[in-house]
Amino acid sequence: MTANEFGFLKSGRKIPPIVSTQWLYENLENPDLVIVDIRTKEEYLKGHIPKAVNVPFEFPESAWITVRNNLLVELPPKEELFKTIGLIGIRDDSLVVVVGKIPECTCPMGTCPFPLADAGRVAETLVYAGVKNVAILNGGHETWVDEGKPLSKEDVKATPTVYNGKTQDSLIVTKDYVLDKVNSRNSDTLIIDTRDPEVYFGISVEDFSPVPGHIKGAKNLPAPWLWTNLRTYRPLETIRDVVASVVGEDKSREIILYCGVGGYTFMWGFILTEALGYTNVKLYDGAYEDWANFEPQGPIVKYKWE
Repeated sequence: MTANEFGFLKSGRKIPPIVSTQWLYENLENPDLVIVDIRTKEEYLKGHIPKAVNVPFEFPESAWITVRNNLLVELPPKEELFKTIGLIGIRDDSLVVVVGKIPECTCPMGTCPFPLADAGRVAETLVYAGVKNVAILNGGHETWVDEGKPLSKEDVKATPTVYNGKTQDSLIVTKDYVLDKVNSRNSDTLIIDTRDPEVYFGISVEDFSPVPGHIKGAKNLPAPWLWTNLRTYRPLETIRDVVASVVGEDKSREIILYCGVGGYTFMWGFILTEALGYTNVKLYDGAYEDWANFEPQGPIVKYKWE
């Protein structure tokens, strides 16, 4: 896959939303480039892409996520997020590439793709914070290594800046907002469940919630379908066709995304807005954990495709 397959759909974008290892290799000397390696510190120090700074994405809390009101994987406070962005040297004109890793964990249904979504969570968090030119490295750190591209063991320290972006607060919606849409007879809002089909249908549950099923009226668009062999992204034309078959081609229609706790939600949000040009996407960060486990519990449907 080449970087250009993911295009420059958003106005003013200077970098494809998904970049190839070759694109990154050819742009390593670009002074506007900031590479953010979100693997653990230990993994980073064993070898990383030259010039990459390390800001680990770690569960349950790190610079990228926090626990709020007993909910996992929530956005950190704006002030803390801006401080992180400034400390790694991101400016308004920076080209930011997020480098994640391929999965090592296993789930009852096989290899767990959650780590692939971590890069999407970070990328969309940066978009939420007002960073315009954010990309994800296709294939992650492991593909870079497999291709024999150069590595460094230097603990890179960026030149800090003061980041004064503007958060896209309208991007994030609450349970009350989703409840209003679910209960409205006149709502044209489309709600999308991005979890695995087995979890959406209710035959399996995730650790985040023991309550089987999905939000009433939600359609299923599983995040794992984004990747082939749990490493690289499918071609953009394939992703576009899959999305169109579930979401439709009206790119101005309001779409609310949710998952178990927020990782898949942000991943699909990034793809829909930055790669496919949908303009009215909302993220329910509280996700199914909030919907099913906390009062008032929202309407739930199980054993049904909608």
